[in-house]
Formats: sequence, structure tokens, C-alpha cells
Amino acid sequence: MLEVKSTVFPLCTALCVLVLLYKLRDVRAHRTDPALLALLIAFSCKAASFALSTPWVSEAVDSRTGTPNLGALGIHLFGGVASSAAILIAIAYWVYPAHEARRKALWRLLSSALCATVMVAMWFVAGSGAQGRATHYLLQQAHRLPVALYLLVYVTAFGSGMVEIIRLCRRFGRVAGRQWLRRGLYATGIGAGAYLIYCIHRATAVLAVQFGLDPLRWELLTPLANGMGILFLSVGLTMPSWGPTASETHRRISNFISYQRLQPLWRALSTAHPHIVLEPQQSAPLVRMMPGNISYRLYREVIEIQDGLLALRPYMDPAIATSARKTALLAGLSGRALQAAVQATVLSQALRAKSADPGLRVPEVPAPGGPSLRKSGDYATEVTWLLSVARAFSSLPPARKTARKRSSS
Repeated sequence: MLEVKSTVFPLCTALCVLVLLYKLRDVRAHRTDPALLALLIAFSCKAASFALSTPWVSEAVDSRTGTPNLGALGIHLFGGVASSAAILIAIAYWVYPAHEARRKALWRLLSSALCATVMVAMWFVAGSGAQGRATHYLLQQAHRLPVALYLLVYVTAFGSGMVEIIRLCRRFGRVAGRQWLRRGLYATGIGAGAYLIYCIHRATAVLAVQFGLDPLRWELLTPLANGMGILFLSVGLTMPSWGPTASETHRRISNFISYQRLQPLWRALSTAHPHIVLEPQQSAPLVRMMPGNISYRLYREVIEIQDGLLALRPYMDPAIATSARKTALLAGLSGRALQAAVQATVLSQALRAKSADPGLRVPEVPAPGGPSLRKSGDYATEVTWLLSVARAFSSLPPARKTARKRSSS
């Protein structure tokens, strides 16, 4: 068990330090934000607690100070009482008006200070009759009344804080206006639930020793619950900060992928109708792979593809569309895939017709399944549709796309 704790708890310490460093970046811009200050205190306390929970660290602290079980006291005060109070204060300032949050923060500070005072008193009393340092302070001495009281006060303070965190996260997660705040509250609630399991696990030690059971037999739950709890708390409490950046990054990546997938369709149309291009693209591969403002470039690409489709309408043959629809139905296509296959086939035929007779002028008769029959929705819907057409167009046999080569020659 000591080997497991020696592995898990240093990792938890490193995670807390990373979160602490991440949130320290916001101090300059939000130095008067009480929620930020509370989070910094919470993760500082958690980092100290996990560091002390590492067996060799707590042993070194006890040895250097000459005070047995001082490390255990630090673990419980920092990791249980202080950190849970700080997290609750941070959440209070997130979800309540400032004046109400201050009142709740004051009450939480006073109640936590009272619990800490009782714990320190019980620790001193227990220390006067202790037989040296205990490797597992709570479990090995839970049969002693001072330690049992110490343990019950600890799990009550810690557990009640976790219950309140779960309640707040569930209540305000449902009505949170910001998406990433809502997700963060839910993740924080899951982390608090894992810690609540740990608190119940610790409380059962008092009963277990009364029935002659050894709580060390299920002590593996301690590093597991703590590791899971701090992981979800770290993610949840920082999610409102990094979440919007993650969304923006995802949007840019999605736009880049869409831009690249639309390139074959755009090149075919712009070769046939060069006038649709507002800003000629650079031919260098590196420039094409890194087109600068990707959101703007994708928007221009969509507009130019739409212009190219409209310019090809005089060359579209309704008979080709009817034949393509029958072929697609025989292939088992339906819905958007069928429409895209028909559109791609009609487009390929129109490009060949344009290449064969550039000066052709015929009455504009929209082909079934052509662009004139699609009622464009919002921008995202149009991008999705054009991606379907581009995919179908790229999958056509090479013979059907010779128009681009002929036009470029």
C-alpha cells in the first residue's frame, strides 16, 4: 500500500502545482477577484496535503521536527478542512451575488476554523499517550477515543464540504448560462463525489475497529478516491478558464479541415470560372497548408464555390441529374448522400460542357438536385452540404473530371 501511495500522491501533488501555476497567470489581471484567491489557496493546500501524504515526506517531516504524526495533522488540515472551505468559497463567488457570497464565505471560514481548532486539540491529547509515530495515523489509532473524535471531526468537516459542493454544482449547473461553467460545475461535482466516498471510507474505520476488523485491508480506496477526486476537481475548477480557448481551437481545426476538403471542388470551379476568385491563392504547398486567417479563408472558399455553381447552371443537363439519381438509388444511397452524389455528377457534366464549348449560352433550366433547388440554411449547414458534394465529387471516376485538365491546358 505504501508503494501505491508513493506513486499516486506525488502525481497528485504535481497536478495541483500545475493548476496553481496555471491560475497564477490570472493574478495580474484579476488580483482582487476573491474566487481566484480562493482557488489559489485551495490548490496550494491540496498540493501541501498530497506532498505530506507521500509516505517518505511525512516521515521526514516528523523526523526533522521531532514531533510524531505532525505530517498527518498537516494532511488533514490542509487537504480536508482548508481546501474544501476554499473551494466552496470560490464556487460561492461564482454562483451568488457578491454580498451573499461574502456572507457564505465568512460562515464557511468560521466553521472551518472551529473544526480545525477541535482537531488540533484532539491531536495534542492523542499525542500525549501515543507510542511513537504511526505509519497510518487514523487507521492504526482509531480505537483510541481522542483519535476517533479527531477522525469524526475531520470527515464531518471534509464530507459536509463535499456534500455542499455537490449540491451547488447540481443546482447551478442546470441553469449556468456559460457552457464551460456548466461543464466545470458538473466535473467539480464528480470530484467532490469521489472525495465523499473517501470520507465515508475513513469514517467506517471507527466502526471497523470496534468489530475487530482491520481497515488497512481496504486502504487501497484512499489513493484511488483521492486521485480521482483531485483529477475532476482540477479539471472542473479550471474549465471556465481554458474551456473557451479549447472551443476556439477546435473551431479553427475544424475550419482548417473543411477548408482543405473543399479545395478539390474549389479548384475545379475556379479553373472553369477564374472570375469567382476574389483573392487569388498562392500556389506554394506551404501557403495552401497554412492559409492564414482560416475562418475568413473558409468563408471566401464557400462563397466562391457557390458563385461557381451558379455560373455553371446554364451547362447543367436535367437528363444527367435524372440518370445520376437512378444510379445513386441503385447504389443504395439516400438522403444527403444521394443529393450530393447527384449534384457532383451534374457538376462534373457541366464542367465538361463548359470546357467543350466555353461560349455556350443556353436558357437557364435548373437541373434536379442542382444548387437552385437547395434552400440554403445557416453558414454551418451550407459548409456541411458543400463538404458532402466535395466528397462525392472527389470519389467520381477520373474520366468524369477531365474538364479541369482541359480547361487548365
